[in-house]
Amino acid sequence: MMNPATLRARLREVIQAPRAQLPPPLMAVEDGDAIVGPESAAETLGGSWRDASGGRSLVVVRRHAPETRYGHHCVGDFAERLSAAASSARYFGATAAQPPFVFFDLETTGLNGGAGTCAFLVGCARFEADGSFVTEQHVMVNAASERAMLRVVSDDLSRAGTLVTFNGKSFDAPLVETRYLFHRSESPCGRLPHLDMLHPARRFWGAADTGCSLSTLEETILGARRTADVPGFEIPARYFQFVRSGDARPLVGVLEHNRLDLLSLAGITARLLTLADHGADATSDAYEALALGRTYERAGLQSRAEHGYERAIALSGASGRLRLVKIEALRALAIEDRRRRHHDRSADRWRQVADVPGCPPQILREAAEALAIHHEHRVRDLEMARKFALKSLEVDRGVAWGDAVRHRLARIERKMVSERRPLFPSSPSQPASAVPPSEHRTSS
Repeated sequence: MMNPATLRARLREVIQAPRAQLPPPLMAVEDGDAIVGPESAAETLGGSWRDASGGRSLVVVRRHAPETRYGHHCVGDFAERLSAAASSARYFGATAAQPPFVFFDLETTGLNGGAGTCAFLVGCARFEADGSFVTEQHVMVNAASERAMLRVVSDDLSRAGTLVTFNGKSFDAPLVETRYLFHRSESPCGRLPHLDMLHPARRFWGAADTGCSLSTLEETILGARRTADVPGFEIPARYFQFVRSGDARPLVGVLEHNRLDLLSLAGITARLLTLADHGADATSDAYEALALGRTYERAGLQSRAEHGYERAIALSGASGRLRLVKIEALRALAIEDRRRRHHDRSADRWRQVADVPGCPPQILREAAEALAIHHEHRVRDLEMARKFALKSLEVDRGVAWGDAVRHRLARIERKMVSERRPLFPSSPSQPASAVPPSEHRTSS
């Protein structure tokens, strides 16, 4: 172990050591026929410089007309649906959400975040009144321009009513807030209602075998297919190549990747809010109907939740792959009926749960227990109560659960014995109140 004197000497050396000089700013140099460097990035990327206090920042603006096709839809369709269903954002965790919605996505110098990770591209997008989709992409051409870029981003977000992201609450917003704190500024993300569509998308479409990434959803839900797209893992390397060489051409594909992410996010958001606004009849499969029922249940809309569960059961049919959907919907309906004291209907739901082939053991145990309670205490059918108690014991023979079931069985059997043999039976030929002849007293 290093002694205190040696440790102090070592710390003194570190503190007093001369600081390494930062490399000079990258200057424009010739690269064949192209001029490379920060100043040429605007021309290469088709952007313009925007002034901010303390500097200027590169912004690339693109506009997608309402009639532009994206998969099975037009851009204007997304705008129309989002406007009509904006109030449904409250069902997905953004109770104070209000238009205009700004779609927000970052491209960063590292894939996993962490210390030192920066956002070199901040993409913001919104729908305009005519239904067109406008993206504003803020590019950090070098480390010295980050402060100016963040200030221009703040100006861009000052017109937003709600921030919409895909995994933004866990990644984008915290990373941006860290960079604002580094520059002793306040992040604009903190004051906005935040609608993160990752978790709702997982609930609605995560059960599919294809996955739930944004690029997967845009293909399966929106019908859009990318060609010659830049893979996500390649994006940080392209930025560092630009920083080293000054040639912005590797970033052209990165900006296009970001624009498509923003457009896909807008389409997925419009789809989810429309489902929540129109109700269960708008769902196209059992997974959507089940997820919508759960969404309404969390919001306290029990009648709409029940409709969602009923539609999930109807759409599940007899397919083995959809058995779990049917079981979950029936279970939710049984629990809700029990809560509302519709005990007979609740018992019928539990019977249907138990009858579904391949019912998971924990749910089968729950159904058997509910039916045992129902027949013992409400129907007073002790034979059926005993049958379901034994069924629950077959499913789970764990120590704690087994002791509880055996206690229930013992109580049921005592009741059955008591009903078969009364403790003080009365004689059929003699009233129970009559005194036996042997106890009559003779008169003196």
